[in-house]
Formats: sequence, C-alpha cells, structure tokens
Amino acid sequence: MKMNYETSRLVLKVLPDTAARQVLQFYLDNQDIFERYEIDRPINFYTENYQKSLLHCEYNLAVKQSFVRFWVFEKGKEEQVIGTVSLQHICWSPYLSCELGYKFDRRYWGKGYAKESILKCMDIVFKEMQLHRVEAQVQPENTASRKLLEGLGFVKEGRKRQSVKLHGVWKDHEVYALLAGERM
Repeated sequence: MKMNYETSRLVLKVLPDTAARQVLQFYLDNQDIFERYEIDRPINFYTENYQKSLLHCEYNLAVKQSFVRFWVFEKGKEEQVIGTVSLQHICWSPYLSCELGYKFDRRYWGKGYAKESILKCMDIVFKEMQLHRVEAQVQPENTASRKLLEGLGFVKEGRKRQSVKLHGVWKDHEVYALLAGERM
C-alpha cells in the first residue's frame, strides 16, 4: 500500500504530523457537523499540538496497516483538506476485513468527492490489501450517508442497538457491508 493515491479529480494521502495546521482547520471549519456523529472530543482536540500527535500516531499505524486515514484534497489545491476516508479495525487472516469511515467539509458536499474517494479506497482494500469485507456503520437518521453507501453497492445487514455512546446518549447504528465479489 502506498501513502499517496490519485483519482481524476482528487489526491488522497496519509499525512505526516507537519500537516497538523491543515487538519485542525478542517476540523474547526466543520466542528458543528462532525460532532453530531462522533464521540466527545478531549478538551485539547482543537489544538495544533493534539492534531500533530494524532497525525504522528496515525502515520505509524498506516505503516503497520492496522489503521489508515487518507486525507482528501482537490488536485492542485493541496493546501486545504476537503475530507477524510479511513480504514479502521483492519483485521487480517482469517477475517480479512476493515471498517470504513469518512467525513467531508460541508462546502464540498454534492460534488461526488466522497463517492470518488471511497471508490478509490475500495480498490486499495480489495486489490492491494486483498481484504474480503468492508463494513460501515451509520446512524439511522444520517440519510446522506446511507444513500452514499447504498449507491456504492453496500448492503444493509442490520442494526446494532445502542452500540455507541455519543454525547451521553446510547445510539443505534445501521451496519452496511461490501464484499470483494460485490464491488461495483
């Protein structure tokens, strides 16, 4: 697996800790949206030092292929992060599976960037990493994410009841999956 990939319009790359300022700005620009769907953040999450530490850790995990986060940029505009696609909980034999995560800057919604990025990641997962299964978990009220996954060929397998505690409340998540043989 490489640390940088391109699509027709985008660049996906694992970032070093020197990109902490870019990453912090991405989170600050979308804080109100992202926090609806994510766990409570540590008090220092929205600092450059915290992001630097996180990027350093994520880079090392990517080298080991146990967690990979690709930061997404428009080609020719690599000074601004527009999204992220991650491959989490990578399990090797006998499971050969991982979990997909993604989030995009609200200013770039509706342009097909999430779909394009995820399709590239599915190529990496199934062709390069030779994994068999990708799962994604979505809160039932997140209609846009559900439609995105379904449009990519993911199949809804069921609901995990009260699977994650978000902002003090246990939330259900719907589980979607895509198998290597089902790829678009």
